[in-house]
Amino acid sequence: MTRVSSKPLESESPISAEAYDRWLREKVARSLADPRPSIAHEDAIAAMRLVVSSIDRSGGDR
Repeated sequence: MTRVSSKPLESESPISAEAYDRWLREKVARSLADPRPSIAHEDAIAAMRLVVSSIDRSGGDR
């Protein structure tokens, strides 16, 4: 599974509006260029429900 970078946290370092805009535009461009097929919303939700239920049953992290 590919790890997707998340939005930089404000507590990590102050970022300018320009830096955030550049980060967001690059993230969108990578997503649009990704050749993998899209996943239907319903399928993504079903997959996440399985992950959450497995964590709930195990009482912790994966």
